[in-house]
Amino acid sequence: MEAAATTCYRHPSTEAHVRCTRCDRRICPDCMREASVGHQCVECVKEGQRSVRRPRTVFGGAVSRAAAPVVTYVLMALNVLVYLGEVVRPEIVDRFAVLGAALTGPDGEQYYYRGDTFQGYELTGVADGEWYRLVTGAFLHLPPDASFGVMHLLFNMFALWNIGRAVEGQLGRARYLALYLLSAVGGSVLVYLLAPDTSTVGASGAVFGLAAAYWVIHRRLGHDMAAVNRFMAGFLIWMVLSALFTSWQGHLGGLLTGALVTYGLAYAPAKLRTGPLQLAGGAVLLGLFAVAVVVKTSALTG
Repeated sequence: MEAAATTCYRHPSTEAHVRCTRCDRRICPDCMREASVGHQCVECVKEGQRSVRRPRTVFGGAVSRAAAPVVTYVLMALNVLVYLGEVVRPEIVDRFAVLGAALTGPDGEQYYYRGDTFQGYELTGVADGEWYRLVTGAFLHLPPDASFGVMHLLFNMFALWNIGRAVEGQLGRARYLALYLLSAVGGSVLVYLLAPDTSTVGASGAVFGLAAAYWVIHRRLGHDMAAVNRFMAGFLIWMVLSALFTSWQGHLGGLLTGALVTYGLAYAPAKLRTGPLQLAGGAVLLGLFAVAVVVKTSALTG
């Protein structure tokens, strides 16, 4: 009597003489996936991949040696595209720059605000509810006809390209983007608190936040700090010198925010180094920023 032919459980019309080492079902050559011992079927391989924990850095980011720094490149592209928009429409700078409080007159010009409003003059800035400026200003740069001009953009993008790739590789894309945006907002908030009548633009606050993160990361990983300290000293010197023509408040605010956020990611107890808790920590920091803005607005507007 002839034995019945065995067939693949996924392809009933195909004979199969090999069993999956995990589920023991018969599989054809198209369904075979090589395993450490024997072969497994497609479904068992997928199930095994779901049960394997992906390696993580000490900061919670996924380890991926081959991953490109996509977020860094996207941020650079956004800054360049916005700058091209400035060239075409220069009024974008006045509309979206970080500005605490100013009076916009009938002629469209902006004047200092000292707590009083006048007929035909409107309050403009964060104090008037334009909170979006705390973010949008970080994607603008000095226009080409300014003293520093396009060099403002080029310097920030060069620093972002150099530092951002290293920081993104350690933190992972989501944490890195959160760090960048929080540093940008932190810089803008300090500008609002200390120089509310100054219009500022630039990614410098976010870049200084990344520089602080770069330093904390190397310290946490136990690397030789000599070169890193020299690098950081150069950034601090630049912050002092650039105060002559850029916003030192934005630089300092970004630096302090980046250091605080990365320190929390690096030195928090392991049980607190989870995505939901880190997200909650970022929300708390945003809440503190919001409280500071509300208090300052109250002081400015009475």
